[in-house]
Amino acid sequence: MKQINDYKNKNVLVFGAGLSGTNAAKLLVKLGANVTLTDAKSAADIADYDELVKSGVKVVAGDSPLSLLDNTDLMVKNPGINYDVPLVKEAEKKNIPVIVEIELASEIADAQLIGVTGSNGKTTTTTMIWEMLDAGNKKGHAYRAGNIGISATKVAEKATKDDEIVMELSSFMLLGITSLHPHIAVITNIFENHLDYHKTRENYINAKMQITKNQTPNDYLVMNFDRKEWRDLTKRSHAQIVPFSAKGDYEDGAYQRDGKLYFRDEYIMESKDIRVPGEQNVENALAAIAVARLSGVPTEKIVKVLKNFGGVRHRNQYVLTADGREFYNDSKATDIEATQMAVEGFKKPIVLLAGGLDRGYTFEKLEQDFKEHLAGIVLFGETAQLLKDSAEKAGVPQIKVVDNLDEAVPVAYDMSKPGDIILLSPANASWDQFPSFEDRGDQFIKDVEKLTGQKEE
Repeated sequence: MKQINDYKNKNVLVFGAGLSGTNAAKLLVKLGANVTLTDAKSAADIADYDELVKSGVKVVAGDSPLSLLDNTDLMVKNPGINYDVPLVKEAEKKNIPVIVEIELASEIADAQLIGVTGSNGKTTTTTMIWEMLDAGNKKGHAYRAGNIGISATKVAEKATKDDEIVMELSSFMLLGITSLHPHIAVITNIFENHLDYHKTRENYINAKMQITKNQTPNDYLVMNFDRKEWRDLTKRSHAQIVPFSAKGDYEDGAYQRDGKLYFRDEYIMESKDIRVPGEQNVENALAAIAVARLSGVPTEKIVKVLKNFGGVRHRNQYVLTADGREFYNDSKATDIEATQMAVEGFKKPIVLLAGGLDRGYTFEKLEQDFKEHLAGIVLFGETAQLLKDSAEKAGVPQIKVVDNLDEAVPVAYDMSKPGDIILLSPANASWDQFPSFEDRGDQFIKDVEKLTGQKEE
């Protein structure tokens, strides 16, 4: 950890008492700041409340009045808190800088930073890279942090100059950076997402491109080149561009050709030997291969990771096999493109479980995939009828609407036959019936275990 004096005697307001907020508050105290943490939650609901108070943090629970900004030099906000919230708007009106925890982490980090963002695949790609770098690091260790659910400041405090930190960076996080500077940045893809937060697609893209804003010609931007829009976005970067593509030969990067994976014309492995299924995981693997080879990881270690990598929970996660049916949990598929990639990744007939929060879009984009891949579909949640309309247009042979996920699992089993895939890939956020996609995925696994009498593998 670098010893910095930038925050000594500064008055810092931490807005949001989640994982990032509480760890940011603790770090800022160590850096000599006068710290106030505020959250709408009661004191009893704030994790580490007693520890925070004991360390010297002033905690304001239950309300966040604008008066908290009096004499404030800096705000560190939870990434999920919108900039339209009155306290944040007032801070910006008063020209008080507003940053997020990953910015603090980057300022104290001795370790080299690798940043990963994208609409889909960033958690899987982050985890693949982490495993490859950890296997190939001769002196130190690789760590994961950020949007993956691990506090970036906590990791940055313990990481040394011999280590590497692979940060998963959401668009919400990237809006709150000023100097964060990854030596290698990865953009897995950019679709249309989080428009309830960003308002426009352009704003969303601009947030994603923040990952490269501080890069120089000595750094690398690893970018998906499978769409012209994404290729064109690289013109905004000062870094060296390293393309990856599952569809075309880009010999200055990582690519797939005739079912084989290459990096700069070096043969890496057969695509079919990647343990996790689906073309989206070929893309994720190519991005990870590019980062690993740029970092000097030997090819044999890369291959070993990809042959043994079982996926990330809730991301096209294999659950178990029962009566010849394979169950997969892809609860993280909270948008149309993620479900498209999941469905297209399987060669066997699929019985799909889908539905969730109605964000105002329709599902025509899925109709061709429904037509080509589905043996049946079971629908639930606010968007069930919209999805049913698209399934009917696609001619899906079996369609059923149920009230909830608990009902959907046995219905999907009854629709299926030995050799089929039973896949939860909702194409929607979970918040109509679940507090998070993790809760939705966990419930799916419980329902599968109850139905089959087997345990998750």
